[in-house]
Amino acid sequence: MPTYKLTYFNARGYAEPARMLFHLAGVPFEDYRMTHGDGTWEKIKGSTPIGKVPVLSVDGFDIPQSLAIIRYLANKFGYAGKTLEEKAWADAVVDQYKDFQFAFIQYVNAKSAGRPDEEVERIRTEVYLPYKELYFDFLNRLLEKSKSGFLVGDSLTFADLVVVENLFSLGKNQHFVAAEHPKLLALKEKIYGIPAIKQYVESRPDTQF
Repeated sequence: MPTYKLTYFNARGYAEPARMLFHLAGVPFEDYRMTHGDGTWEKIKGSTPIGKVPVLSVDGFDIPQSLAIIRYLANKFGYAGKTLEEKAWADAVVDQYKDFQFAFIQYVNAKSAGRPDEEVERIRTEVYLPYKELYFDFLNRLLEKSKSGFLVGDSLTFADLVVVENLFSLGKNQHFVAAEHPKLLALKEKIYGIPAIKQYVESRPDTQF
């Protein structure tokens, strides 16, 4: 069996769906979590493929970019979709997430940078909220058609993991009100109810992001 090491900060962030895939598959891995500000990242940054984390090392072979890592593991462990069409739809769901996340980060960065209130409000109403509405509408429409309760096909895919972790982080930071989105809440509860995921979620570090 290959030796796996996942390098990221001590946060859920972009590494969490990959961690979940390892736990789902029951495959051991080194979950290497750095602490912000302790100098570790500065020491290893130059040795990473693109100067960013997460990085997955497979027998010493490094794979960068969170979604590349997640897709690799999903294909490896059988959570990428059962057919080429399902795999394409799982990719489509995650691409929609990426579009939303890009808009969301613009809004969060504007707030944290202390930009003028008028600019922050413009980004919120013209960028963030339209993408959020589009994203949630897309997910709800998929779930309305789903007979399994999953986003794609009749079993769990990496798309479900990416989405529910995003919903968890949005909720933890007051950007998702579960009562307003019962189908999305049901998806989150379904995924978090899977024994291997439930056990991991209950034991993982409690971080803001």
